[in-house]
Amino acid sequence: MDTPLPSKRAERRRKSKHSPNPSSAPPPKDAYARLLAQHHSSKFRAYLEQYIHESPTQADESGPASHSGPSLHSDRVDVPQAAVNLSDSSDFSPSSLKGRCEESALSLYMEKLSRGGGGGGGGGVPTQDADRKQGVAQRRGPRRDTATSHDGDVDSAEENGSFHKPNDAKQPQQPQQQQKPKKKGPHRDSSHQPNAQNSPLHPQDQEKRKKENQGAEVSSPKAPLGKAKHMQRSQVNSPGDKNVKNRGFKKQVFEAYMSQEDVSHGLKRGQLLQGPLRINPKNYTNAFIPSPDGMRDIFLDGIVSRNRALNGDVVVVQVLPREQWKVVKSDTDCEVSSESESQANKTTQGKKSPQKKRAGPPPGADVVVEDQYSDGDDLPTRVEGLCLGAAENAKRAKPLEDLSSDGEILQRTAKVVYIVERKHSRAVTGFLKFLPDMPFAKFSPIDHRVPRINVPLAECPPDFACRPGDYANILSLAKSLGQAGEIEPETEGILMEYDVDFSEFPDEVLDCLPKSLPWSIPPEEMALRRDLRKECIFTIDPATARDLDDALSCKQLPDGNFEMGVHIADVSYFVTEGNALDAVASRRATSVYMVQKVIPMLPRLLCEELCSLNPLTDRLTFSVIWTLSPRGKILSEWFGRSVIRSCMKLSYDHAQSMIDAPDKLFSPGELPPCDPEHPLDEIHAAVLRLHTLAKQLREQRFEGGALRLDQLKLSFTLDKESMMPQGCYVYQYRDSNKLVEEFMLLANMAVANHIYRSFPQQAMLRRHPPPQAKMVDELQEFCDQMGLAVDFSSAGALHTSLHSTLGDDEYSSARKEVLTKMCSKPMQMALYFCTGALKEELQFRHYALNVPFYTHFTSPIRRYADVVVHRLLASSLGCGPRLGLDGDEVQKQASLCNDRKTASKRVQELSSELFFGECGPLESEAMVMGVLNESFDVLVLRYGVQKRIYCKSIVGLESFQYTRVGKKGDLNLVWAPESPRQPAVQQLISVFSLVEVQLRADEVALKYSAGLKRPQDKEP
Repeated sequence: MDTPLPSKRAERRRKSKHSPNPSSAPPPKDAYARLLAQHHSSKFRAYLEQYIHESPTQADESGPASHSGPSLHSDRVDVPQAAVNLSDSSDFSPSSLKGRCEESALSLYMEKLSRGGGGGGGGGVPTQDADRKQGVAQRRGPRRDTATSHDGDVDSAEENGSFHKPNDAKQPQQPQQQQKPKKKGPHRDSSHQPNAQNSPLHPQDQEKRKKENQGAEVSSPKAPLGKAKHMQRSQVNSPGDKNVKNRGFKKQVFEAYMSQEDVSHGLKRGQLLQGPLRINPKNYTNAFIPSPDGMRDIFLDGIVSRNRALNGDVVVVQVLPREQWKVVKSDTDCEVSSESESQANKTTQGKKSPQKKRAGPPPGADVVVEDQYSDGDDLPTRVEGLCLGAAENAKRAKPLEDLSSDGEILQRTAKVVYIVERKHSRAVTGFLKFLPDMPFAKFSPIDHRVPRINVPLAECPPDFACRPGDYANILSLAKSLGQAGEIEPETEGILMEYDVDFSEFPDEVLDCLPKSLPWSIPPEEMALRRDLRKECIFTIDPATARDLDDALSCKQLPDGNFEMGVHIADVSYFVTEGNALDAVASRRATSVYMVQKVIPMLPRLLCEELCSLNPLTDRLTFSVIWTLSPRGKILSEWFGRSVIRSCMKLSYDHAQSMIDAPDKLFSPGELPPCDPEHPLDEIHAAVLRLHTLAKQLREQRFEGGALRLDQLKLSFTLDKESMMPQGCYVYQYRDSNKLVEEFMLLANMAVANHIYRSFPQQAMLRRHPPPQAKMVDELQEFCDQMGLAVDFSSAGALHTSLHSTLGDDEYSSARKEVLTKMCSKPMQMALYFCTGALKEELQFRHYALNVPFYTHFTSPIRRYADVVVHRLLASSLGCGPRLGLDGDEVQKQASLCNDRKTASKRVQELSSELFFGECGPLESEAMVMGVLNESFDVLVLRYGVQKRIYCKSIVGLESFQYTRVGKKGDLNLVWAPESPRQPAVQQLISVFSLVEVQLRADEVALKYSAGLKRPQDKEP
């Protein structure tokens, strides 16, 4: 490449040496000799090589499109390149959301960032090695100028995946001995100029500089382990391309991934860390991985530091040098903050300006909190930070020399150097926006954690460019799904985005099932099982359930003790290990329950007929039978394969009516049909015995230190024909639910102990790690400041604290619910695992249940983990073959089950949000559960949903002021007077405050927001 610039500069340098001023220059001959000597020195040669290497990157970019983007002035080194289409990050400002009525909705299946996908084990090695050879995305089209617009819609360098060298406000100053002289080019950043920090800048320029630096990658002063020593620049074709108008330089820089060998060595030596990547949905520039010591998470700043990893991916990171760590303001100091980030330490008021569109997160954004599973072992897993009283817009990291007071602490920062496993499906739903005079359309995902993407017009619908309005509100995912906002197209988009297989089962799978129906148990199989068909056995399930996989029995023995049985559908009899049906079930791993339908793990013939424990039908089961004392003490237990004949299908409502009226004689019309051999009074007596024993077992469990975080669950009433929502309500968790739950827990614990004793290196169990220590400490400090006596020393202590009185007024239960949600935030996810994968039994423990061993055995129709457990149990009893999976394969399957369970839960939440948006607008009383510097979270009491309300979106609000003392934050809202004669109305927002809210659907699909009503609008 022609590089005239260095030679010209060198010529100017030589001319300056030959200045005619005798006082400033030696004689020309001596100067030439000295220059020649320097040229032959190794130091000067190294300098020239570096100079020539840098010069092409600073060539004049004054082509037709150069004016449309900022100068690319970063110091560059060579890096391998990859065609990665991560062009723009999601813009989640209210102004951008408002304009989406002109956009087309599209769900785009994103191409794997590295061909072949990345995964753990052997599959991940070729992928990562290929990625190491391809590290930079080539992008076409002119860049928009990086600036903050008047309406707050920010297009930062971070959004476009650009690489900018940080300015001095962001880049920590390096020690003097590490500074090397560099030639200043014409496009050098002001931060590289003398006295750059003292140069006056206009406030808008300062904001612009700040936003540009959000995407900057901070380079280590020393070459990191395994890092590619050379990087190469990515350059798009010249502006003279035939079909592209105004095409300029578009560059993205990502570091090459380390080799698997370097990663392995780095992890063993503790120089690298591994963990799941978690991106903040409300601030896509912030990402985290959990710290191995359980303390403050490790921070990753911007897209460049994430290095093509998406939310949920398991990544390996390298911690940056200490001088590049993020400085976090201590929360122990009393301070007053305002909505202005630049004035975070001053007492100021937030003024609402009607001339400006609101910046920041959309009003419809909310905090998603996972509910407690019915079996009591799954606790909320959202651990994105406990933000009670913390500033919503945290200060940017600053050089340690500027923040060295005792009240400040450091948070480690890191960058991704390897992707172990790509958990994200790379499928997203969003909006496709037409851009005039551009060769591409902009795709903005609804999930703000996914970067925005430039989609070539050639990949858009054929007439999209000439008739973009025809595609407004059309939801697509590599195909047209239908009208955006409608239930079915939106549902299909959700399923695809979370990689849920909802296709029909192929013939090869259905061929694994019996052909002749109705099916009957073969006599030879009957002879191998315990015959329980004469026993009084019945099911208790939701009224709409069709896959009945568990049944109960209880009879009193002559000695006064009780024989109690849990009978589970024997799915493993039909799902033979290794056949086509087993392969599909192992991939799906779980059934996915949505508001209006279920995506089954197994074919419906199996779920609803062959395995479902329907009444008056002989069915194959796996049974656990105990002898219990009247006080619930376990005297003996039996495991085995059996045959049952359910005598009645009870709903939770039926069972509850029996519990509520123990002396009532029910007529046949009040209950479902039953087996004539077992009259209603016998079934009623069995339900009452089960209820009594369940209360005893529950009491013993909580006395033994168990924890349950009960949270409100939203349910819907649907039109039977249209399946559209007719209304919504909070599901009532009653004694009949507790009865079933208690015996399912007992069976799961009993089977866990049994299979672990039989297969200590191969058993699939379920563990629940303790909560995150750092978040618990913060919550403990908050509770102490609020005067709440909450003991976090153990699960049992926390349970006791939550069930102590929080007052005796009508809102005491609401305060308990708010506190329960706060306590759920630090909780970690319960996980399936193989016992051979962990070295210490202490790691097997289930924190919430406070038991050493636990597993899932009771729902094999909807959970594949239960099928594996059934096979292990059968093998241990000698009534089934040995499990065909070794320890590593069991662990791999356990990991997949964890992933699919998490995805299923999120799909269920999004389905509820979609239907809930169709029910509005709704009004309800709400209780404040968290206060930030310009927003607050509320628990809507009538519906049990949690929403975030942004002060800037409150209609009629004149100003607001945020104050914080320790962990406790308050917002003082000032409402504009309704008439000139009336004074302004003030409202104090603090934790446990009661407010009136209105829930309404947003224009954006899948979103609904909460609006705060004026205080005087409260109903008497």
